[in-house]
Amino acid sequence: MEKVQGEMEIERWERSEELSDAERKVIQETWSRVYTNCEDVGVSILIRFFVKFPSAKQYFSQFKHMEDPLEMERTPQLRKHARRVMGAVNTVVENINDSEKVSSVLALVGKAHALKHKVEPVYFKFFTGVMLEVIAEEYANDFTPEVQRAWTKMKSLIYTHVTAAYKEVGWVQYPNSTMCCHGQHRRCQKKVGCSDKRVRKKASTSFIKKAWDK
Repeated sequence: MEKVQGEMEIERWERSEELSDAERKVIQETWSRVYTNCEDVGVSILIRFFVKFPSAKQYFSQFKHMEDPLEMERTPQLRKHARRVMGAVNTVVENINDSEKVSSVLALVGKAHALKHKVEPVYFKFFTGVMLEVIAEEYANDFTPEVQRAWTKMKSLIYTHVTAAYKEVGWVQYPNSTMCCHGQHRRCQKKVGCSDKRVRKKASTSFIKKAWDK
């Protein structure tokens, strides 16, 4: 069942802990095995993500009205997106020893989802959680407590960098989103869509302060 609380506000995760050299190596070793089957694993992750968080489908016109996971699984668009997602994660893992490269890659991902796709950043928290869940199940023999701890840090790192990009572009949620932008649902739609720049600026500043500067 979808978690309502997560949809009602933008939650801030704990600051990501720095990965040790040993943890980076563990992540690359386990990911190398996962990535040999990247498309199928990616599809499994996306299907579970949409089942647990069905509101995420709103961003995908090709299958946002599909209820049957098997029907979604057969769509070429979902498999294509699975490859794209896994490719992005692979780029991060491959460059895990280069913090600037990792930051750059995830900044591009964050900005694209904020400015082009208008995706609420909390979905990255949901998605990375599901990703880790699926990988841990499908590669249970590889997921020792040590590996689990390393990947938990990794998912936090991804979310932290992506949300930093949202903050950088001055993320403001939109009227058709599933989450209210200012915690005042009736008024937020008017403010964000208002033609008065002063009103929009005031609403945006208020939202950003509440969401990011807690």
